[in-house]
Amino acid sequence: MRRIVLFLSALGLFAGRAALGDVPRAITLDEAVAMAQKNAVSMVRAEGQTRSADAGVRSAYGAFLPSLSISAGASRQLGAAGTTRVDNGQIITQAPEPWSSSLGLGASLTLFDGGQRFFELSQAKANKSSAQVAQQSATWQVALTAKQAFFNVLAASEIQSAAAAQLQQATRQRVDAIARSRAKEATRSDSLRAENQVRAAQLAVLQAHTGRASAEAALARTIGSATPVTATSVSEAPVALTANEDALAAMLDQSPVVRSARADLSAAQEGKKVSWAAYLPSVTASWSRSGGGTSSVPDWTASSLDYAGSMRLSLNFPIFDQFNRDQRVIQSDVAVKNAEAEVRDAQLAAKQSLTDDLGAFRTAEEQIASQTASLLAAEEDLRVQTQRYAVGGSTLLDVLASQTQLDQARRDLIRARYDQRVAKAEIEALVGKSL
Repeated sequence: MRRIVLFLSALGLFAGRAALGDVPRAITLDEAVAMAQKNAVSMVRAEGQTRSADAGVRSAYGAFLPSLSISAGASRQLGAAGTTRVDNGQIITQAPEPWSSSLGLGASLTLFDGGQRFFELSQAKANKSSAQVAQQSATWQVALTAKQAFFNVLAASEIQSAAAAQLQQATRQRVDAIARSRAKEATRSDSLRAENQVRAAQLAVLQAHTGRASAEAALARTIGSATPVTATSVSEAPVALTANEDALAAMLDQSPVVRSARADLSAAQEGKKVSWAAYLPSVTASWSRSGGGTSSVPDWTASSLDYAGSMRLSLNFPIFDQFNRDQRVIQSDVAVKNAEAEVRDAQLAAKQSLTDDLGAFRTAEEQIASQTASLLAAEEDLRVQTQRYAVGGSTLLDVLASQTQLDQARRDLIRARYDQRVAKAEIEALVGKSL
């Protein structure tokens, strides 16, 4: 009776979700990765940094062009034209043409700045390369996160199926225990233990439903989906790597994390050159032409303005600036030293991660083989113990112990499959290639 009630409750839950249009949409692993790489916050930020770095390169090129400015203005004296008035004891005569108009055009060009513009251009290009590499690295990290969330849903689905099988088996055991108790072939404690086993299985079913719903919600958040989604089942074929350990080790030199560290080092080195350029003089040329005049109305025509122009060539050579240049040089040198250490650490960290991930992959591979055999043995042991209990050859405790071993074997196999899938995804994210 309780099994029927549980079934009807679950049916009502799914019917309610369907009525609300809340049934998750099944997506493939490739869809999940593609959506995450489009919608993830880290990807949006990485793309924004790339755009900003590209704008920095454009600005660095613009520093070689002259700056242009144009100005125009008009002012009017208050009061009637041609009249006089006394203001604080002074006699002020209003001009017959109260409007004053002005127009100006100016240009300035830095001829020499110690090579600073060239160094800044190189630094901007290095920053752009760094941002692009960081975006590629973010692409693989987002793919890893999406795969982990996807595989979490698969694992939760398998756990749900295992919990349903556990409940089904516990229900059969309860029926057998009650029948034997009524036939005086077993004690009442057997039926009570069987009842507790059913309750535990019902709790496992509820927890599995909750776990799957939570995993599906996490997947939707990871890929940026406003509607519920779930994972499409993947092939049960063994997961394998298309490259051996030596080939993977050779890929580390061009892995996203190492390339990103090198790009940061290149940008720091160019920044150091920029700081040294401040010790050299700068030469600037400027030109301006402006005109002004008065009239009865605002007028900027050439005939109403008197024009004057100038050209200037200036040299600026800072002798002492309170050690500001020295501070910038030291700061840039520290940045280079830090970036060099980051490159070295990134290379060593990549090797360590590859060792850990390969170890996790191989371990999970062996665990899958071991747990598959353990699952078959546990299923056979439970079958034998159930048959022996039916004829009085064993106790219910033996049956329950076998059932516990079977449940644990199922969970361990699910976890081993998840660990192997995630380990492969981590290796792919590390080397920046699909395997």
